[in-house]
Amino acid sequence: MHALCLGGNVFGWVLDEERSFAVLDAYAQAGGNFIDTADVYGGRGEGAGASERLIGRWIAARGNRDQLVIATKVGMSSERPGLAAATIEAAAEASLARLGIDTIDLYYAHQDDADTPLQETLGAFQRLIDDGKVRHVAASNYSAERLARALELGGRDGLARYVALQPHYNLLERDYESELAPLCERERLACIPYFGLARGFLSGKYRRGSEIDSPRAAGVRESYFNERGWAVLDALDEIAAAHETAVAAVALAWLGAQPTVLAPIASATSPEQLSELLAAGELELSAPELARLSAAGA
Repeated sequence: MHALCLGGNVFGWVLDEERSFAVLDAYAQAGGNFIDTADVYGGRGEGAGASERLIGRWIAARGNRDQLVIATKVGMSSERPGLAAATIEAAAEASLARLGIDTIDLYYAHQDDADTPLQETLGAFQRLIDDGKVRHVAASNYSAERLARALELGGRDGLARYVALQPHYNLLERDYESELAPLCERERLACIPYFGLARGFLSGKYRRGSEIDSPRAAGVRESYFNERGWAVLDALDEIAAAHETAVAAVALAWLGAQPTVLAPIASATSPEQLSELLAAGELELSAPELARLSAAGA
């Protein structure tokens, strides 16, 4: 498994097919093999599912399915919301068709569904595993209480067990550390965090007084344009300069060094930007550097 999971949320939305293929090619050429998408990712002409279709076309064109770990998700689609058994079965078939593959390597419950019994959800996942359509299942956006209950049920007769958690976690979003991180450590769940760069803020492209034209810019300003955010950026700037690397690489290296984290997810809009992200895998931060970053973002 590669140290950086490539986020597919930009494919078919921010990026067209040509630019998406360029990023995917650069990732594969750098040794990357872990790609994350979802049935709701996309936009442009193809709408939801565009990311899966585009990744599927790239896999078919490159003939590299056996070298990849493909993760996708179910549960947030407006067409197939929730985690009822019938929904999961239909959504999995649709994702497999869009991706053009026989088996999903890692299939996430994209968010919890309090209206569906966990037994039903886990039973549906296990049937997909038994049928060879899914290798492993995981959770995203679960509370510690619900995740603990799912893990307690998982592994019983006919019920799948989650092997990973995809939470919102980065230098500025630290709720994961209070209850979910100890649970993942105790239950040996891999943490594969999303928004590892805080929607781009931790890439360094946002600065005091800056105006960025981006779909996420308003939310970033509201959440992170404050003294805490600037303190984290100041620390990232100094450490990045000391290592002669990109600010984004330092932010992802901090995340990758945290207990339970297997690989942070980050998306790139160009091969050049991807190169900065991939540098995180080679970057070893010292204990004082890690502590400084942790304290700045606390």
